[in-house]
Amino acid sequence: MSGSGSSAVVEIEGASFGYGGAPVLRGVSFSVREGEAVALIGPNGAGKSTVLAGILGLAQHEARVFRVPTARGEIGTLPQSSEIDPAFPVTLEQVVAMGRTPRLGLRWPGGRDRRIVADALAAVGLAEHRRTRFGDLSGGQRQRGLLARALASEPRLLLLDEPFNGLDQGSRDALIETIRRLKERGVALLITTHDLELARAVCERTLLVNREQIAFDETGCVLTLEQVEAAFASHVMEIDGHTLATTEHHAAEHAGHHDDPGPGHPLADDGPERVAAR
Repeated sequence: MSGSGSSAVVEIEGASFGYGGAPVLRGVSFSVREGEAVALIGPNGAGKSTVLAGILGLAQHEARVFRVPTARGEIGTLPQSSEIDPAFPVTLEQVVAMGRTPRLGLRWPGGRDRRIVADALAAVGLAEHRRTRFGDLSGGQRQRGLLARALASEPRLLLLDEPFNGLDQGSRDALIETIRRLKERGVALLITTHDLELARAVCERTLLVNREQIAFDETGCVLTLEQVEAAFASHVMEIDGHTLATTEHHAAEHAGHHDDPGPGHPLADDGPERVAAR
């Protein structure tokens, strides 16, 4: 299903996000449609994870329009790091079944729940590993397993926080293919990333931020040298073959401010600074 003619699952206008005190991020307006992936791009400390936290109700927000799914299970999340100890004796299937919890309420899982778990495993290409202990899977397989757990809640919206960090090329390709299949099923995705190549590959539109919104439009229109340089104003990076060595004044301007949750928080924006482009 193409996102271009679909209805908006997320619609946010004139929003500010924060954790009390001065907002972390101001002036945010964007939408995510059914069957569409939107990339959320900016340097570390830009406020990307705070947007996800705001959608989940874990950060404060003020907005002219703030429409996100609110029913139980309608939002699925894939955090940067897993809270599941690889040494814990649990199978992949059992991990994915945890995703049914928001939909179960007080009832026990039934046949339909087991079918949904099986479908989620198939969607990420791990059906044959369902009985494998979670800790015995590769890093990329665990990442896709956690995505299957999010899918098991039957979400309308998926929030993926730096989902490609640390993946080898095979796992990366498998996850890209999974994202494409999810879009065909009508799932809306909001994906934080530093990887411009990824955004161009799977995201129809891109939201570029750094403490404020820089741009939101079709990905090819947003990821220009000028706009990406403006967003990453205090970083050294390579964009489309150009090496940009910029000043530190922007970072100093925000010294002492706290942006995203600290390390260890499920939405922490503490991954390595990496901006990749062709």
